Formats: sequence, structure tokens, C-alpha cells
Amino acid sequence: MDDDAQRPSAAPGPLSGFTVGVTAARRADELGALLRRRGAAVLHAPALRIVPLADDGELLVATGELIRRAPDVVVATTAIGFRGWVEAADGWGLGDALLDRLRGVELLARGPKVKGAIRAAGLTEKWSPSSESMAEVLDRLLEEGVEGRLVAVQLHGEPLPGFVEALRASGAEVIGVPVYRWMPPEDIGPVDRLLDTALARGVDALTFTSAPAAASLLSRAGERGLLPGLLAAFHHDVLPVCVGPVTALPLQAQGVDTLQPERFRLGPLVQLLCQELPGRARTLPLAGHRVEIRGHAVLVDGVLKPVPPAGMSLLRALSRRPGWVVARAELLRALPGSGRDEHAVETAMARLRTALGAPRLIQTVVKRGYRLALDPAADSKYADVPSSSGGS
Repeated sequence: MDDDAQRPSAAPGPLSGFTVGVTAARRADELGALLRRRGAAVLHAPALRIVPLADDGELLVATGELIRRAPDVVVATTAIGFRGWVEAADGWGLGDALLDRLRGVELLARGPKVKGAIRAAGLTEKWSPSSESMAEVLDRLLEEGVEGRLVAVQLHGEPLPGFVEALRASGAEVIGVPVYRWMPPEDIGPVDRLLDTALARGVDALTFTSAPAAASLLSRAGERGLLPGLLAAFHHDVLPVCVGPVTALPLQAQGVDTLQPERFRLGPLVQLLCQELPGRARTLPLAGHRVEIRGHAVLVDGVLKPVPPAGMSLLRALSRRPGWVVARAELLRALPGSGRDEHAVETAMARLRTALGAPRLIQTVVKRGYRLALDPAADSKYADVPSSSGGS
């Protein structure tokens, strides 16, 4: 770490000391940059890949069908998807024919970004909801009446729950335009490493920006027999954060409660993490210092102290009963892969104290174990914490 990072004036970011997993394939660099700017360590493992539009036979077939058969309504859902569709059609020699067809239909834009993409293509949308909600688009279509009408819906990789079904139930013929199509990643290694890290509680949060990515990660966990462990991690230690309710559907189907920002954008998602993760950190008054225990680091009086994984395991075990003696045997069980040698506890403890830079934060109780040096004024707050080690 550079010298500036050691100075109290270089305040740590709200996500300093936390590790966040990113499952996105699209806009992963943007999300990763937002997280790192706020101090997070980022573990990126794209849970799927996007089929290039120019190579997508399904999109070519749908485009040709719409050119041959004039739809009554076209629903455009994303700006990047709409632009990609027009560019792919150009590459196939169908660009002018597609634009001519779209000029003669009722063109609905889900939000301002896709509205801008439509106008950049020389087209004009008939209507766009202020809420940017597909539910509002559906309400408008059903209110107008869709029986006997041909409706084209630009799909964008995520399911539109009930949207297509409701149109068909009301008598519409629906053609899906698969602008993004997801496939499993060509290299599954990063996904497997992310799963292993999540099960080992090496990440503090996992972020999802599309339902297919969430479904893909759950599917891979199931293939490896790790789904129960992953769900347990989500329920207790690893925070699942989704960009919106549609993205959360695969996780909710597995009984996982997720956090979602009020505005379904990357910026608000990161801000939500900046509120939630520090709020979950354990803060203790120890030996006259304020100590905040984060995912892979500790703040001592506001200064970030990176701590080795073994040291974090010991610190978490001690913090479950602040001020109480924790036996070496119990601390040994908290160390991953340490076997039966209690000397491993002493080695890891020495490295932990060095990393913290304040050795008095942890006291050695001869022949018994270790305890956190809880300030006397805080003793009453933790007096009713049970201890298997016989008290403080």
C-alpha cells in the first residue's frame, strides 16, 4: 500500500475493506469502476456471454419476418438493444427495409434512453411512459385493445414476466425480437472461482444486473452440488443485490431475499451497497480505539488495515463474544485448513496483531486463550453474551 493510504487524511471509501462479486457480462467495467472508486475489491466472473448480434440467426429470422409482415405495434425496451438491432440489420443489408417498416407502425419506447436511440435512427416514437415501466406499457396496450393485432417486442435478455402472456391472452399475435441472447460463458473457470469464494465467505456481496446472470449462477451451483451452500451464504453472510425486481426473480424463486435500489440503475445499486455493507460491519471499542471489522480489512480509528484471511477468521471468532476468553481450540476450529496444531493459532494471531498495528487490542490469557480488550465502559453492553470458555 502506498504512503498516502496510511495517512489518516486519506479517508477510506465507504466500501473499503469489502469484496464485491460482479456477475455482469454487459457494463461490467462500468460497475467495477464505480465499486473500486468507493474502495471495494472487485471479483468479476461473467455468469453468461452475449451472442454477437451479427451472428444471431434468431434475430435475423425475426427481422425478416417483421419486414415481410407489417406489425401494428413495436415495443422498444433498451437503447443499446435498439441501436444494435438497426446496426445488425445494416450488416445484413436489411437496414433501410427495417427502418421503412418501423416508420409505419406504432412505436413505443420504454424510457428516455431508448427514445433517444429511436430518434437518432430518424424515427419518432408514438409514446413513452414516464415511469420507464413495462407494466405501464402493458396497461396502455391492453387499454387500446390488442385483439387481432401483431405486436413485436424487443427482448433484452431478461424475462418480461407476464408481458407477452398477457398480450397473447388478450388476442394479440406476439413476435419476440431477441436483441440480446445469453449463452453460458465459454470459460466457466471464473464462475466456479466466484462460487467457491462465496461459499467460503470471501465476498461480502454479489451483484446481479440481469435475471439470466442470476439464473446462470444458480444453475452452475446446482450442477456442482453447491446450491444449498450458496443459498445458505445468501441467507446469512453474502448480500445479494439486484439492479431491479425482474433481475431478482430467479433468486426469489429459490427463497432468497434481495436488496434492490429504488431506481434501477448501476449508480443507485452502488450507493445501496455503500449504505448496507458498512451498516453490517461490527464496530467495537477496544483498548481505547474504535475498531470496525469489515470483510477483508479492519478500520482502526478510521485507518484501513488489511488483514490476512486467517487473521480475519480469528478476529470474527473473537468478536462474536467481545471481552470474553475464547479458547485456542475454538480459535483453531475457526482457521480454515489448520489441522490440529494449536501453534497455527499463535502464528495467525501474531500476524493479526501486526496487521492491526495495535497489539493491545487483543489480550492473551495465559493457558486459556485470547480475548478482545473491550473498553470497561462497554462491558455492560456485552455482559449477557454467552461464553463456552468460562467467562472473561
